[in-house]
Amino acid sequence: MKKLAFVAATAAFALAACGETTDASEEAVADTVEVPADEAMADVPAPVVDEEVMTEEEAEESMNVTEEAAQSAADRAEATANRALDAAAAAEAAAAELEAAEAE
Repeated sequence: MKKLAFVAATAAFALAACGETTDASEEAVADTVEVPADEAMADVPAPVVDEEVMTEEEAEESMNVTEEAAQSAADRAEATANRALDAAAAAEAAAAELEAAEAE
């Protein structure tokens, strides 16, 4: 008897759950999706053509020039860093020489 009541209650809950649909296609109809979107876009100005937009060829050329400039800047930075390291080594040698001279 308890088993029959349990099965009947389970079946009743299962059938009750089937009473409503959660299918997204039924909820997303034009009235609930497109109309609010259209209303939201009603006050947006129309797009305009940007006369200053670069063509693909111009963008590629600009990128090449930029890469060349970046490589040149990197080369100059490396040369400056090497000169700074040389100066630091010379300063260290001079400091060591000065300490040696003072120790005598």
